[in-house]
Amino acid sequence: MAFLLAAPFWALLILAPGRRWTDRIAASPLPMVPVLVVYLALAVPVFPHLWAAVSHPDLTGFQDLLRLGGGAGAIWAQVIAWDLFLGQWMYREARTLRLHPLLMGPLLLLTVLLSPIGVLLFLAIRATVRRRKADGGVAVRAAAPHS
Repeated sequence: MAFLLAAPFWALLILAPGRRWTDRIAASPLPMVPVLVVYLALAVPVFPHLWAAVSHPDLTGFQDLLRLGGGAGAIWAQVIAWDLFLGQWMYREARTLRLHPLLMGPLLLLTVLLSPIGVLLFLAIRATVRRRKADGGVAVRAAAPHS
């Protein structure tokens, strides 16, 4: 359910970049709200187990939580909401940096599927573009004739 609620927003970010609707949606926290409602619906019934897993994190506690249907669903909904948050941020950063949609589409898709890899690649590209823009600005100023 959480993924089905997030999928239309991902589709806009990937397939309709630069459109006014897409830019407005990417700037809003509202797309995450339905996913977070699903999270709450699943997390509240298993809250004691969830709290135990996050307040004293260890692998066994998370494995116990994931064995509960609502626990696994709650964690999954949390991941979906977080990924959407990251995707929206990446989209806005890419627009600011003027990254081409043919670059960002696959990066956003990778972020939907394997967010740590997608985000790391985006951060590397973002750093490279920022560095080149900064170096380009210095080169232009250095090349300007002195009066």
